[in-house]
Amino acid sequence: MTLLRLITLAAILSGGLAGTPSAIAETRLATVAGGCFWCVEADFEKVRGVREVVSGYTGGRVDNPTYKQVSKGGTGHYEAVQIQYDPDRISYAELLHMFMRSIDPTDAGGQFCDRGESYRTAIFVSNAEEKAIAEQALADARAALGRTVVTPVLNAARFYEAEDYHQDYYKGRGIILTRAGPKRQDNAYKFYRQGCGRDARVRALWGDAAPFAGS
Repeated sequence: MTLLRLITLAAILSGGLAGTPSAIAETRLATVAGGCFWCVEADFEKVRGVREVVSGYTGGRVDNPTYKQVSKGGTGHYEAVQIQYDPDRISYAELLHMFMRSIDPTDAGGQFCDRGESYRTAIFVSNAEEKAIAEQALADARAALGRTVVTPVLNAARFYEAEDYHQDYYKGRGIILTRAGPKRQDNAYKFYRQGCGRDARVRALWGDAAPFAGS
């Protein structure tokens, strides 16, 4: 037995290589736009089976967009998130069921207090299977609400990660200046979320079916 094989075997037996079941478990991506990506990221990082959520931009015409460009409008990009999940623990259909009940899918002009093209909702799909599941999620939402649902299903486009300061924004501990004065970033996020009316509107639409409102 070669030295390399001996080292590899020892690492596997000790759980130190990516040969262990937990390390080689399949991971998939779901890409959605639900208004402010800080809020969507914060919501889905709480979900069992979700490994990571990354905030970013997708669906537009500009390469390597910045937050300033996207929020100003004209790039066509959505504020979006990529949800990395374990399909053995949660399905794509379950994620989309929760997503639809965490937004206002009847609003074509943005979400809550955030208005404009970058805050529109959408589900981005990569194949026919995802498209069928997404369309069923929209149909279920229409049936549940008894209203027109304007959230589209779009073909996946290149996803650009947002700037570092947007990632895990809701967890930040630095002091920032808000309209209510200096606040720690995590508290400023809560102040923004409440002031924007996100949870109040979601509860009004979905009632007890809303998975994240008030969390």
